[in-house]
Amino acid sequence: MSDVHSDQLLSEVAALPQLPGVYRYFDAAGAVLYVGKARNLKKRVANYFQKSHGGTRIGHMISKIVRMETTVVRSEAEALLLENNLIKSLKPRYNILFRDDKSYPYLKIASHTFPRLAYYRGATDRKHRYFGPYPSAWAVKETIQLLQKVFKLRTCEDTVYANRTRPCLLYQIKRCTGPCVGNITPEDYAHDVSNAQAFLMGDTQLVLTALEDRMTSHAERLEFEQAAELRNQMSALSRVLHQQSIEIASDKDVDILAVKVQGGKACVNLAMVRGGRHLGDRPYFPVHVEDAAAINSDDFEAESADEGAPAAAAGLVEVQVLEAFIAQHYIDVPVPATLVLSELVSRELIEAVSQQSGTRITAVFQPREQRRRWLEMAQTNAGLQLARLLAEEGSQQARTRALADALELAPDNLDNFRVECFDISHTAGEATQASCVVFEHHAMQNREYRRYNIEGITPGDDYAAMRQVLHRRYSKLAEAMAAETDAPTAGDAGGVGADAPKGTRAARMPDLVLVDGGKGQVSMAREVFGALGLALSLIVGVEKGEGRKVGLEELVFADGREKVYLGRDSAALMLVAQIRDEAHRFAITGMRAKRAKVRVGGSQLEDIQGIGPKRRARLLQRFGGIRGVAAASVEDIASVDGIATELAEEIYRALH
Repeated sequence: MSDVHSDQLLSEVAALPQLPGVYRYFDAAGAVLYVGKARNLKKRVANYFQKSHGGTRIGHMISKIVRMETTVVRSEAEALLLENNLIKSLKPRYNILFRDDKSYPYLKIASHTFPRLAYYRGATDRKHRYFGPYPSAWAVKETIQLLQKVFKLRTCEDTVYANRTRPCLLYQIKRCTGPCVGNITPEDYAHDVSNAQAFLMGDTQLVLTALEDRMTSHAERLEFEQAAELRNQMSALSRVLHQQSIEIASDKDVDILAVKVQGGKACVNLAMVRGGRHLGDRPYFPVHVEDAAAINSDDFEAESADEGAPAAAAGLVEVQVLEAFIAQHYIDVPVPATLVLSELVSRELIEAVSQQSGTRITAVFQPREQRRRWLEMAQTNAGLQLARLLAEEGSQQARTRALADALELAPDNLDNFRVECFDISHTAGEATQASCVVFEHHAMQNREYRRYNIEGITPGDDYAAMRQVLHRRYSKLAEAMAAETDAPTAGDAGGVGADAPKGTRAARMPDLVLVDGGKGQVSMAREVFGALGLALSLIVGVEKGEGRKVGLEELVFADGREKVYLGRDSAALMLVAQIRDEAHRFAITGMRAKRAKVRVGGSQLEDIQGIGPKRRARLLQRFGGIRGVAAASVEDIASVDGIATELAEEIYRALH
């Protein structure tokens, strides 16, 4: 293997220290291939270049290495933390990678004389109390409804609350105590808030005891109405505890992690228990499982040989996937004190995550009683979610094959069959934008989507807009392909394009170019491709059918072939419609955002929760426009009629 690598690289490997650290491998294009950690950098890295790996996955990866970087650390725990921070930020081709998910939602108890319950997603603020994270928006909203039933805390916006003259419907249906009109004292409301917080933290017995003591106190003072209200609250809480199967004095905050691997794919199912309540679960599907598992197994063998001990379970794919999830997931997400796991992970990993989070973590393998039931549920869900993924992927592959067959295309590799689709969007010629969406590997590749601002054309001229976007998209790629033909080099025959997305491989000519439109748009695309010397057979237009009804679309070809109607139930037409609709959606959202910027800017205010047309008009009138509002201080904004201080702070943050 060493004969394919430069002398400089091999000398760097020979000079590595026998210390713990992290190494990164790069290919000729500068892309990161693999990030790994080692107790002994010299032994681990040398193993890659001294051992013969043949035509295996690891051998294929090693053959691409042209450069290496290493970082020496003080301990294996530091190496593990650095390794997974780099994996998450660099997204290497041969590491098990869990893609970033949307941020978790929280339940927020906003700071106020009469605090309110709110659904929240985003950066937290020390001024307020946050509970969670929750696995889904549904779990947060269900919890808010539960707290409304028992503790009757308000959920209305501060601006609504400040302007009430009579209680709302929630008060009438006994879901709120009506603090907006003084129907409850601040002291009694504070008791309800305190009990709600204790309930969310799992201190249910403490809540029941406190309610019972207050009820007895009111009864002794002959305040029977207040005592009856507290009795009803205790009754409601008891029903909730029974319905939610909450075990008093049991686990409070636990994450249950179950992994399932099948058919080269994996699923980690994360179930969350907060405050003793099982809140639901969320599946995660990593990428690069097979490649990374092969390389990691080789690493484990090498390290075990160094220590004279067997690799044991560490080489199992399930263990590798679960360890990768724990190391990457808890970089950004709070970790609970207890993890219940379907696989036995390394002690060093748990200690490293504990060190990183500042939380003492207990990892439980082969749990008993309630924890066992939780784990069995998570394992069942992991299996179901993975089965669903495999079925969906099989269906997607069938649709890709159907489209290739319908268009009489014969791609070398169906997995790499690439479609780029274009659409134009504007409002009566204003804020014209073109979109390009990409379909590859049987799925939409949203990281490769691009928007193009169209300028220098007659407003509303869709044909000129299509000409401009196609020329901008493919002109430099055509030049690169022509240069490659004149001076062929090793590598991808598709060439390199200026439109290559950052952090991904170089762009290549797609197998199919879809344009949303009929003969007119196709003829415009034919002009551009003819001038650039590109194959006309790549271009296909999606023409609306009779009455512009969905399912009646026809395909129009640039190379002179007759129109093709695939049929309403055709799998190929379903795929074409999916790609076309995604291009249309992406174009419209971009056009609307651009239009909002072009106009006076007032719509920026309406995007802020609590700002409607009336408050927006008052702000713009007071400060003379959006720029004036942006230049105003919080105090100035709060001086406008109907704008509370907290809302003024939200406006100030949104505009800066």
